[in-house]
Amino acid sequence: MKEKVRFLGLDVHAETIAVAVAEVDGEVRSLGVIANRADSIRKLIGKLGAVDRLRACYEAGATGYVLYWQLSELGVDCAVIAPTLVPVKAGDRVKTDRRDAEKLARNHRRAI
Repeated sequence: MKEKVRFLGLDVHAETIAVAVAEVDGEVRSLGVIANRADSIRKLIGKLGAVDRLRACYEAGATGYVLYWQLSELGVDCAVIAPTLVPVKAGDRVKTDRRDAEKLARNHRRAI
């Protein structure tokens, strides 16, 4: 059976990355928080399966493109999204890293 594509949403900060995954069948779930270090990222990607079935995205910010280069080096398709292009529901004022990562994963799945 052919593997399904998984969409990763990453809420990136200087020390940590909140990770969420959106499955093709509709399930979106948080995978928790990892350290923003190359070895932690490599370990996460190793657990998620074949890299040709992963699509990652995160919002552009002060952390730069280091994560993009790390993921690309591992063979993961990664998109850096402008924060102004992420849709926000009217009245949605609760902002947490977990919810931001889930929203990124959900929207990335929808865009492709």
